[in-house]
Amino acid sequence: MSFAAKTTFTLCCSVSIGIIVYVHYNQESQRKQLHLGVERDIQRQEQRKIQNLYMLEQQKLLTKELREANKLENYETPA
Repeated sequence: MSFAAKTTFTLCCSVSIGIIVYVHYNQESQRKQLHLGVERDIQRQEQRKIQNLYMLEQQKLLTKELREANKLENYETPA
């Protein structure tokens, strides 16, 4: 084999290995980014759940107060 052929072969192998390594690391970084997105979504869902439970409790309290106020109003003004 001539020197030019060996050089070309080595260069082609090096470029191929470089491309494979680049693609591998690129896939890993994209996979990590996707996983971070999933974690953020889960965190947002938990925050919304907590907020919704808080709002539900507030609505229950307001409903109870309104019913008590209506009962008092009905006792004060009999029809």
